Amino acid sequence: MRLRLEFSTEPFDLDEVPPHALVARDVVTRAGLEAVEVGPFGNSAEGSPDAVVDAVAELLRRAVAAGATRISLQVNAVEPTEEPPEQPPTEPGAAGEAAA
Repeated sequence: MRLRLEFSTEPFDLDEVPPHALVARDVVTRAGLEAVEVGPFGNSAEGSPDAVVDAVAELLRRAVAAGATRISLQVNAVEPTEEPPEQPPTEPGAAGEAAA
């Protein structure tokens, strides 16, 4: 099982990144989480249950210490991502291809 973490910190500042947002970004990056996405209104990352829970604890402590007045988060259990199935080679003259 994997967990997906989605979170945001407040107060927002659209002119420059607030210190609490920088700290939150640092926490998820250093936690070794995967699929990290950072945006102005929300962030997400995935990882093992232990890695996500540890990151959440550190995120809460450090973001509040850096000035966050509100931290909204959601954690969901997700299936591990699977590699897409390998596609068979396309033969000449197949639909959509010109014959040689």
